[in-house]
Amino acid sequence: MSASSKLFRSREDKVIAGVCAGLADWLGWDVQTVRILYVIISIFSAAFPGTIVYLILWAVMPEQ
Repeated sequence: MSASSKLFRSREDKVIAGVCAGLADWLGWDVQTVRILYVIISIFSAAFPGTIVYLILWAVMPEQ
C-alpha cells in the first residue's frame, strides 16, 4: 500500500469527519491504528488539545 501524496478527509471510511481515515491513507497505515494512536495521545494530553487539533484538521483538510 503506498501513501497518498495529498492529505484529504476520507469519505468512505469516516466515523465522525474522516480525519483519522484521511491521515491513515496519507501515511499508508491501517485506519484502526491511527484511531487508536489518536485516542491514546489525546488521553495522555488531557483530551482537550487532541479535540482542538481534530477540529482544526476537520476545518482545514479538504474532503476527498
